Amino acid sequence: MNEDRKTITDFDEYIRQGEPEKREKAYIWQTAIGLQAVDGLTTSDYLNETAKRHIEGEIDIDEVRELIKTYYRSKSNREPDDDEKREADGVSANISKILSNRTLDFSTQGYIALHRRIFAGIFKHAGRVRDYNITKKEWVLENETVNYLNWEDLRRALDYDIEQERNFSYKGITADAMISHITRFVSGLWQIHAFGEGNTRTTAVFTIQYLRSIGFDITNDMFAKHSWYFRNALVRANYKNALKGIDYTPIYLERFFRNLLLGEKWDLRNRYLHINPTEEWKVQPNLADRTSAGQAQDKCAAIDDTLQDKLHTNNPNIEKLVRMLGEQQMSVKQIMEALGLKGRDNFLNLYLKPSISKGYVRLLYPDSPRHSRQKYLLTVKGLALYLEIIGKQ
Repeated sequence: MNEDRKTITDFDEYIRQGEPEKREKAYIWQTAIGLQAVDGLTTSDYLNETAKRHIEGEIDIDEVRELIKTYYRSKSNREPDDDEKREADGVSANISKILSNRTLDFSTQGYIALHRRIFAGIFKHAGRVRDYNITKKEWVLENETVNYLNWEDLRRALDYDIEQERNFSYKGITADAMISHITRFVSGLWQIHAFGEGNTRTTAVFTIQYLRSIGFDITNDMFAKHSWYFRNALVRANYKNALKGIDYTPIYLERFFRNLLLGEKWDLRNRYLHINPTEEWKVQPNLADRTSAGQAQDKCAAIDDTLQDKLHTNNPNIEKLVRMLGEQQMSVKQIMEALGLKGRDNFLNLYLKPSISKGYVRLLYPDSPRHSRQKYLLTVKGLALYLEIIGKQ
């Protein structure tokens, strides 16, 4: 359990050289399969080959799911790890379908429904909030457990955390403050541990969906290749032992998100997270630092450069739309009038759709694109670009 887990499937060839649609599918499959490592699971060769057929466009995602079900129903030669493989395969296919869709129900019911969708056909209790208390022995804590929330308080805690995040404004905050806040939200959501099983995978998928919804382009291999680190970082963020002099330690989870969102290069190996690491593993290095003397300067420069890259756009239409929207919520008609545009199709194709696809603008009602009161507003990324634009004026 103390070794870093690797995904057994490599879709890097699709990611490096594939067409955009194939690349996107490969990223999603890589993430879905990699997340199984948080529960010590690996997918079957059959799933891996079937996923490649989906990436190639031979079959759709629902056909993948049906093929996986049929494979295990008709399998004549049973193997000792069939149950584990079946779970990993089925959950990977379910997650792949979920991540292919960019919508998000950011609510308690949406979070619970996500668990149901991830584990449909796998767990009988999929989508059911636990009605008992739990403990889990953790390698990183030398077989001690995090204190998870009492089962009677689960829904109230979910309501509170999600509502607090819904009302939080990222406007004008620094990169450090942003990472710290996201870390606290995700850590708190996971510590609730609303379900009997599958909490980390549910939290990871919900986090990916949420970060996408507020403007981040989560299309790398962080969750795929470092899912076990992600889980152990959540454990360390929620464990305190006064007798052993151990306090809550969110720094490891912050470093995961710094790599994910700011492009930093922290060495994400699990041995750094152990409560009693050996001398070799006491200091977690940032692999981007060239010399110890230049660490602070390099770090600040890396953050500034990364943020500039993530905010920058060469599309003047996106910039015009961002500048005009600012901190407002506006309908298509209102936006077109403010920009002095008359052709709706040209506006949608040249302004609105590119701004949404690049993560600068989002829908007020993302689950109902044709909502009668639909309006558009800036994402966190869009707000950051807006503040940069007006700061130059």
